[in-house]
Amino acid sequence: MQTTHTVLMVRPASFAFNPDTAANNRFQQQAQGGENVQQQALEEFDQYVADLRAHDVEVLVHQDRALPHTPDSIFPNNCWSSHPDGTLVIYPMQGHNRRLERNKGVLDWLREQHQVLQCVDFSGLEAQGLFLEGTGSMVFDREQRICYAGYSTRTHAAALQPVLDHLGYELCGFNAVDRAGVPIYHTNVMMSVGQHLAVVCLQALSDPTERDGLRQRLESSGKEILALDWGQLESFAGNMLEVHNRRGELLLVMSRTAWASLDAGQRRQVERYATPLPVKIDTIERIGGGSARCMLAEVFLPKHPSTVECAR
Repeated sequence: MQTTHTVLMVRPASFAFNPDTAANNRFQQQAQGGENVQQQALEEFDQYVADLRAHDVEVLVHQDRALPHTPDSIFPNNCWSSHPDGTLVIYPMQGHNRRLERNKGVLDWLREQHQVLQCVDFSGLEAQGLFLEGTGSMVFDREQRICYAGYSTRTHAAALQPVLDHLGYELCGFNAVDRAGVPIYHTNVMMSVGQHLAVVCLQALSDPTERDGLRQRLESSGKEILALDWGQLESFAGNMLEVHNRRGELLLVMSRTAWASLDAGQRRQVERYATPLPVKIDTIERIGGGSARCMLAEVFLPKHPSTVECAR
């Protein structure tokens, strides 16, 4: 199954600009003087949850705690991923304060409601300077078992292979850069793969062979491509996530900034396959450098708690 109707979101306790990640996340911006960033983020977060629930998506909300300070807790999809066979995968993170997110109770809380049959922890790769930040680094085609990944300082080939070997996914790897030629920090900023539609900025692949290879891989797997330009990439239009609600209806979740950047033809293209769900997260996008998809950790685990220790 490509999509889920259950997502986990982390309600922030101390959202702020994160200096640990700013060096390679060119989307982050410092707060303006006098801004109450935490309060604005809370208001945006709560409305986002309400919008999803109004469309009959199941949202699990975990309240973050203030200490230790983890300003990016609001982006839980980088730390772990879950899979329908009951597998939970823990990932190696580049940012030091992001590593602290693993020990703030989210996974214990998740286990209380869902069955974890196997937990595989790759966080030990951090000691080797190898990083792979979950479904930020990797965009999964779960039905075709393809992993799309753009290499960067947060997405290392040597970390990808053991994860994909364990999950049984094939790699479609490439180099993606922004318009200044700087590697894009997370793959999910420049592409999203749904059941029928792939939203992707092919311009970000400067190597024609890699660009054609990515296009062909998407099309041969049955996806229609919605191609983004540089301005749309910078408006977070690549950072969408397709989910379904309890009635099985497909929704494409994105920020209102991303939706506003699409032209009329692209909007019609989206609407052929899913109901667009734009959400207002202006402050979170600007300060955090992540958007609507980054805030959603997909839950594919079966319900009813039963857990085992993580294997390292």
